[in-house]
This record gives sequence, C-alpha cells and structure tokens, in this order.
Amino acid sequence: MPDFEALETELESKDANAFVHVGDRFDDSLRYLTGFSGPDRHYAFVYDGEAILCAPRLFCEQARKEFSGTVVNASDQTATTAGERAAELVSGTVLVPQEIPHDAAVWLEKADCTLESTDVVERMRVQKTETEIERIRAAQEAAQSGMARAETVLASAEIEGESLRWDGKSLTTEGLRRETNAAMAREGASDDRNTVIGAGKSCADLHFTGTAPIKRGETVLLDLSPRGPEGYYGDLSRTFVVDSEGGWERRAYIAAERAQDAAFDALSEGAGTVANTVHEETAAEIGAYGFRPDGMPGFSHSVGHGVGMSLHEAPSLRENRELEKGAVISVEPGVYDPEKGGVRIEDLVVVRENGFENLTDYPRSLVPTVRD
Repeated sequence: MPDFEALETELESKDANAFVHVGDRFDDSLRYLTGFSGPDRHYAFVYDGEAILCAPRLFCEQARKEFSGTVVNASDQTATTAGERAAELVSGTVLVPQEIPHDAAVWLEKADCTLESTDVVERMRVQKTETEIERIRAAQEAAQSGMARAETVLASAEIEGESLRWDGKSLTTEGLRRETNAAMAREGASDDRNTVIGAGKSCADLHFTGTAPIKRGETVLLDLSPRGPEGYYGDLSRTFVVDSEGGWERRAYIAAERAQDAAFDALSEGAGTVANTVHEETAAEIGAYGFRPDGMPGFSHSVGHGVGMSLHEAPSLRENRELEKGAVISVEPGVYDPEKGGVRIEDLVVVRENGFENLTDYPRSLVPTVRD
C-alpha cells in the first residue's frame, strides 16, 4: 500500500473531505491503492485521513491479509452496492478519479456529496517506491527467463529449406509463445496474454499474437510483458534472425541498438530529464541510418512509456515533462517495414537522482544463442 501523503496534500489543496474510488481487481489504480487482488466485483476504497476498504462479503479475510488499512465488512453496513457503501462513510466534497463507475458517482451525489475529479492517483503511480521497483525487477527477471527459453529454441532449431523445425515439427510463433510463457510461469509470473511474437512481415504488427511460421533469414521479434504475483509488470523485447544473410535486418538491428544507446545517453542526467528529448534523440539516431524516424516504414511509436501496476502508464517519453526520480520506463526503439519485418530492442530502467538503473540484464544479439 502506498504512502498517502500525496492524497492528504490533494485533499487539503482542494478543501475536500475524502477521496473515493470504486472498481474491481481489474482496476490497476484500485489495486495500487489497496494491494487487494480480488474479486471481479466492485468494492470501494475510501480515504479521509484513514485508509478504508469496503470489502465484499466473502472476501474480508483476504482483504485483511492484503490491505494494511481498515477493512469494513459488508455485513456491518446496510448498503448493498460498493458505491452506496462508500457513500455511507463520506460527506461534503469528495475527490474521485475520472474512471469511477457511474452508479458509484450517483450514490455519492444522492448522499449530497459534491464530486470533484482528480488525477492524483495517476501522479502517485509515476514515482515508484523501492518495494515497487523490486517487484518490477522480479517480473523483469521472469521476462528474461522467458526470453532465454525462446532464444534457446531458436538457436536449437534445425533448418529445413526455408523453414525451421524444432522438437520434430515446424516451428511457429505460437509454439515459441507456449515455450516462452511456460518458462515465465515457472518463475511465478503470468504472461497475462501479453506475449507478442512476430516473424517476418508480422513483426511490423506491433501487437501480433497470432500464428505464423518462423523461417530462416527473417526477423523474429519477441516482446514479453509478464505480471508478477503482486501485480507489477516487466517488459522486455529482443529480435533474432536464424541464419541471417546480413541485409535489411542487420542494418535495422544496428540502427535500433545505436538508438537505444542514444536514449541511454539522454537519460544519463537522471531526474529532471525532459521526456520528449529522449524520444527525439532516439528518433534522430534511427533517421541517421536512413530509416524514417517517425513513421512507416521506420520508427512508428514512442521510444518508451511508464511500467508498473499497468503495462502502459505515465509517463510517455513523447511528453514534454520532466522525468521524476523513481519512474520506471521502457526504452524500446524499433524499425519496421511491412514488407520485410521488424526489429525492436527493449530494456526497462529506473530514473535515479543522477542517472538511471537498468533493470534488464539480458544480452543484445541478432544471432540467437543457447541460453538455458
């Protein structure tokens, strides 16, 4: 559970009495605020100087184990819905996030509360605590285990004409995905249906999760984003080519490597670095290698984004804002061509006071090697 000093400050600055959020286990902000991992039905969080969780009737014991504040049992309230239960606990001006469910807002208004929207939780989530960073590090280590398995499979595959065979059958992106996800699961992390593996032309589809044959001489792009048991994500991308002839894919790979190095150079000042300068330096380096720095074919996305309780959260490295100490961001330059394939290299870093820490300890190599 986070330090609620920022919530206190927000309440004081807006002369508000309380903060309320309602959601379920799929609401990342609510899980961030409470540490509560279930269920898939609405429950309420209230902060009025004290952190309160209105737990669903059958989940109070779990809530008491996972939430360090006060747990209010549904049996102790007359209200039946999460919004109505929250409304019983607050009065006056109440701060709510923009995504609060409509029915919860209605119950609060029926209780004569004045609602005011706030983005305070989004701002709180940017600056990670050391505990959060360690949870992200663990998820990144699981991603590295998955990547090592995938790279080993590619390095061990037999070349048969233009095709690759592994374990007695043709190697496909789906087969490689299963091996990758199983390795991450052995580390206690869920793939969370986020494992992106493209081959050849499908690498230019930034979120390809279909099935395609993997062939010799074409790019194989893996983007692994496992989620650890406490809800925090890792994010790791690498690109390999089995039996590369050193053409387009080699030039694109060198461009992506140099672009990532340029991003690291831009981040070397640490906290206070303006986010979009990192993107601009990266895009310029890709452009220097003859690829379009901001379009297709070429580099078509931001060089990075925040990672934490959500896979994509603030800050974006395309924003004109100073990076805060403790922000965890991806650094993922890429080059894509719908007719040839795609290359992306992605590490996960923490912005520190006078530099950055790379949470990734995985080699960059176009040629796959046996790793596990």
